[in-house]
Amino acid sequence: MFWRGVVGYLPVNIIQGLVGLATIVTFTRLLSPGQFGDYALGFSAMSLLHTAIFTWNEAAMARFWVGEADKGRGGDHSATIYRTWLALLVVLPVALAIALLLPLSPGLKLAVVCGVLAVLPRTFAKLAQERRRAAGEVAGAASIDMIQTLGAFGVGAIFAWQGFGGAAPLIGFGVAAAVCMAWTLPSELRHSRQGRFESPRVRTYLGYGLPVAMSLILALVLSTTDRFLLAAFLDEASVGLYHAGYSLANRTLDVLFIWLGAAGGPALIAALERGGPGELGRAAREQASLMLLLCVPAAVGLALVAAPLAQLMVGPELAEGAAHVTPWIALSGLLAGLTTYYFHQAFTLGQRTQLLLGAMAIPAIVNLVLNLILIPRFGLDGALWATLASYALGLAASMALGARSLVLPIPWLALVQTLGATAVMALAVSRVPALGGWAELLLKAGLGGLVFGAITFVLDTGALRSRGLTLLRDLRARPA
Repeated sequence: MFWRGVVGYLPVNIIQGLVGLATIVTFTRLLSPGQFGDYALGFSAMSLLHTAIFTWNEAAMARFWVGEADKGRGGDHSATIYRTWLALLVVLPVALAIALLLPLSPGLKLAVVCGVLAVLPRTFAKLAQERRRAAGEVAGAASIDMIQTLGAFGVGAIFAWQGFGGAAPLIGFGVAAAVCMAWTLPSELRHSRQGRFESPRVRTYLGYGLPVAMSLILALVLSTTDRFLLAAFLDEASVGLYHAGYSLANRTLDVLFIWLGAAGGPALIAALERGGPGELGRAAREQASLMLLLCVPAAVGLALVAAPLAQLMVGPELAEGAAHVTPWIALSGLLAGLTTYYFHQAFTLGQRTQLLLGAMAIPAIVNLVLNLILIPRFGLDGALWATLASYALGLAASMALGARSLVLPIPWLALVQTLGATAVMALAVSRVPALGGWAELLLKAGLGGLVFGAITFVLDTGALRSRGLTLLRDLRARPA
């Protein structure tokens, strides 16, 4: 199931990666630094509302679908989830009223309002996608991603060009999600109509999902507090500069982690439900090895090419600052991705999500304290230092507390080999002169990929070379 997902979600993540870069190129040029800051704050508000109210229900859809469907109770599960979603929608008018009453600048107020309106279709599309992922319907889940990614970018760019400022990308999110909602609504209704709403399920799902949602709120606090404090202590233009560099690094890594997480999360649940702890351990070790092999060199590579990448991808007003931000966020993003997409699986698999809340509270509180101390004194650099320190602490806390729920293996040999190959890659790339622009970017990226790929191929890191050769032999052996 894992490798089917890896292959099936690959086109989606290629598109997400390309669109992510195109988004930075486009919106850092169509929007001023202040408007880009409005977008960053509006997106943060939308994400916080979505996570605080709806995510626990989405988490329950993903975690319990396989077990319930295997027992013939998928209809009851789906009916309970979707009718709960309908009840939760009552918060949106309240949130909209609060957004309209807040004393915000016109551009920021419009961005926040558009973000609130986008929550309705985005949450329905997310439920439909989680059900498909859990059921192993890779094509359906991937299609939702592609429609939202391409649609949000296209619509957002049009509205930005028409002068809607920081609200434009958020309008794009809402329109693309509404298309997905209209497309998935008939099939989701068929599933829910086959069952009935059961209130005891809601209590079970709330007990499981509420700590997940609260931990994700803390994760958002961890990743967005710096923006609000930069706006408070400095200005919205500083937020735009910070968000440009943050997006350049974090979106690139997110593409890899979301890809592996989309394939890996459902596969781990299925391995535990159907094969027990032994099968889970084998599947988890395999996933962790691939995650290290792809994401560690990607993060270090981003740090090494930050200057030429920012020159090419970010608007002139933001490029220099983004190049300074990118290396710090690349390393922070690596720690955050390993924490969220691997070590946090221990809490959901073991259904001890209360521990997950504790694992996220520690770095979130430390991040807030560090930002309050460091930003007034060191400005943008203070936010960067606070972010890296907080994510490092979050990784350590998740490993320690996760072991109390379910022990996930660490592939030590693959880790050592990956770190060694990455160090050699970094040494080789550091010898390339700072030519600037495409020449420097392509030369450094090509050399880094060649050096790292050659070392890991010879070492057979994570047994991926062996697996690849086995798959190739199997394909050749199949009858025409």
